[in-house]
Amino acid sequence: MKIFVDENIPLMTVQALRDLGHDVLDIRRTADQGMTDDTLWEMVQQEGRLLITTDKGFAQHREESHHGILIVLLRQPNRRRIHRRVMQAIAQFTTDEWSGLLVTMRDVVQSVWRARE
Repeated sequence: MKIFVDENIPLMTVQALRDLGHDVLDIRRTADQGMTDDTLWEMVQQEGRLLITTDKGFAQHREESHHGILIVLLRQPNRRRIHRRVMQAIAQFTTDEWSGLLVTMRDVVQSVWRARE
């Protein structure tokens, strides 16, 4: 699966996703680091990638056609907790299921939203 991770997703998660065979784009330490959310969204959609982020603002795109959005919202986030919740969500859905899916992973619960087709 093609995935884009934002700058708040731990490097251990990037590596774990790559170890699972996913094509993961991580723009840390590149010229694109720090791009605006609008520019990031356009790039993710053009490349057909699942977006993994801690930015709840991307939930505004839930009604649009997209390739999947995974938002991790924890009260006291740290690398291990973010990593665990990302990996749980990735294991829960197949590559084909992510298209049009918004998943929000919180401390204990998760919510799932499917865009209308």
